[in-house]
Amino acid sequence: MPRPHPQEFRDDVVAVARRGDAPLAQVAKDFGISESCLRNWLRRADVDDGHRPGTTSQESAEIRDLRRRLRLVEQENEVLRRAAAYLSQANLPKMMYPLVRELAGDGIPVAVTCRVLKLARQPYYRWLSRPVSDTDLAEAYLADALFDAHRDDPEFGYRLLADEARAAGQQGCDRRVWRICNRQGWWSSFGRRGRRGKGGRPGPPAHDDKVKRDFTASAPNRLWLTDITEHPTGKGKLYLCAVKDVFSGRIVGYSISDRMKARLAVDAVASAVARRGGSSVVAGCVIHSDRGSQFRSRKFLTELRRHDLVGSMGQVGAAGDNAAMESFFALLQNNVLDGRRWATRHELRIAIVTWIERTYHRRRRQVRLGRLTPIEYEAMMIKPQALAA
Repeated sequence: MPRPHPQEFRDDVVAVARRGDAPLAQVAKDFGISESCLRNWLRRADVDDGHRPGTTSQESAEIRDLRRRLRLVEQENEVLRRAAAYLSQANLPKMMYPLVRELAGDGIPVAVTCRVLKLARQPYYRWLSRPVSDTDLAEAYLADALFDAHRDDPEFGYRLLADEARAAGQQGCDRRVWRICNRQGWWSSFGRRGRRGKGGRPGPPAHDDKVKRDFTASAPNRLWLTDITEHPTGKGKLYLCAVKDVFSGRIVGYSISDRMKARLAVDAVASAVARRGGSSVVAGCVIHSDRGSQFRSRKFLTELRRHDLVGSMGQVGAAGDNAAMESFFALLQNNVLDGRRWATRHELRIAIVTWIERTYHRRRRQVRLGRLTPIEYEAMMIKPQALAA
């Protein structure tokens, strides 16, 4: 079963189809989807916008939420019923932990049972594994909180990790946190941060430069490039973050927004992973960028780890370190952005996605690809590799 397309991509395709510049069959072909899929998207969009009767996406989400709440109420009622029957037996000790374990075996989550019976979950789990002392168990919980904080923010030192652990409910003095971090080797990966602002030093790189200006790849999903560009409109600036596969030059993912935040880069990577087949397909792929704050943010680094992508960064002020991505933005600048003045962000957005999906991917032939388009090149090169494998 094919993976669903990102919602942002679906919205863009629907917007292009609604303009009526081309038949639905041509729009579907330009964007690489079937005509029936495009009609389903249009029908769903009409329902969501109130132009057609039916259950909207919001109503469907509310129905799912109501079903979840109903299932939760049923579980809570079952807990109360079983607890009343359990406590009514005089020959059993008045200890609720055996009942929690019994309900967990019947499929009722421990969190639900403990909340209904007003029990703490941590003492319950300590009761399940009694050989562990209370001191060791408390330190293990503290170490888990420290590890989670270190994994999310590897630049944090032990004092900041201690603050994060306390915020998560795990108490421990700085000396105790230092001892745990020293034993496990959880130290700051970036060191002391330099002063930022006008005239300040640039931020430290989150990754080493693994590309070294060698923009070649022997197979798809081996090397991706990403960057952000902006362009003014009559309603304000529009920002585009694109992800390019060096193998064929195809833009495998992109995100467009009116604000240049870390979420813009995160959404572009998530779009690329979804359109390339998921994390299992792209795992190990190197994604190269500059040292922009969006690409050094915690959210972006977390997204790379979630999909097992390998980060890479060029030097500060060296445009050649990401020249292959800059060349794509130069083409976009000449063919779309500088073509005329854009009144609204929506107008420019439609022009960008139309040029990428219709012209750049399917009509613009590249010399380095043997006068083939990126779509044609991948269709010719990937199939023989799959057969050889």
